[in-house]
Order: sequence, then structure tokens, then C-alpha cells
Amino acid sequence: MYRSYGSGLTALVCLVGLTIAPAALGQAPRSSVDTPASAGVPEFRDPKTGQIWTPENVGLVPGPNTPSDRAFDPLAQAVHVDGVVVQRPRITPLGSVPITAGPTVPIVNIDDATLRAVPSQRWQVVLYLNNNSAKTVVPLLHCGFTNNGKPVEETRVLVPAVGSGMRVGLTVYGPKTGLFVDRATCRVQSP
Repeated sequence: MYRSYGSGLTALVCLVGLTIAPAALGQAPRSSVDTPASAGVPEFRDPKTGQIWTPENVGLVPGPNTPSDRAFDPLAQAVHVDGVVVQRPRITPLGSVPITAGPTVPIVNIDDATLRAVPSQRWQVVLYLNNNSAKTVVPLLHCGFTNNGKPVEETRVLVPAVGSGMRVGLTVYGPKTGLFVDRATCRVQSP
């Protein structure tokens, strides 16, 4: 008599797989976005010579290399704002998104972030949040502003309630533009 034990083993493997699957697939990874400074290049036209100066051509004029002739090296900056700045930004409803939150789609995700400097004011990240769930959520974000990989400022962003299936826009403010920033990384801490 021939007896097969394969089907019993298969059933046992499936049973173990079903008990592990909800724990492994129960929650999607949280959203995160890493954005470099925008490519807009500031320029200055010398009224006497008509020469247009940009960060790409300043300092390329031949001549003596004196301390007064050397430009600021932003990569050498070693300034850090102590503590964590807490912000409560206003949100602007922009439309709706499909309700798709589940094992592979996070409840809230960050979309289309841009880092830019407002001259003589602050660095800012403009970003969009999508609430992919059927519930109203109150997201908590964390943004880190860095220069050449070194931290400059950490920010906790307390976002107001975002309705079910809503897409909203908001602005997160960073350090003053006197401090150089080349990258901002924002991530959803909750939900």
C-alpha cells in the first residue's frame, strides 16, 4: 500500500504561513521623502559691467587668491540648531485620492516635496500629503534639514486633521537662509 505524506506536510506549511502572514503583511511601510535643494540658480547682474554672476562663475576670475577673494564654502559649515523645532502648519485641501490603504499602501504618504530658500528668510519644504484611508487622521511628520550629510535643524510637524481620502498641501519651514542647507528629509512618524 502506497501512502503519501506530502499533502499533510503541504497543509501544515499553509497553516503556518497563514498564521505568520497577517503579522508580516499587516502594516505598510511609512512614507518618507528625501529632496535636494531646487535647481534654481540665483544670479546677480553687475550694473557697471553687465556681467552676470552665479554660484557657478563666481571666483573663476584669474588673480590673487586672498582671503577676501575666496567665497564661502558651504560644505565646511558646522552649525546646528539645538533642540527640535515644533511646527503646526496650515493645510490646503487640494483634492481627493483613492482609498487604498492596506498591506502595501501606507495610511498617509508624502508626495512631491520641494526644498527651496526664500532669500533673507527661511528654507522651506513644500510637500503634499495623501490620506489613503477611510478615516480622518492627524499625521505627525519629522523633517531633518542637512548640509553635506551633517544635521542643521530637526523639525517635528504637527499636521491638523486630514479627512478621509484627502490630498493636502503644506509648507514646513527650516532654518534661516544664513545657514546653508542642501537636503531635507521628511518622513511620516504616525499614523
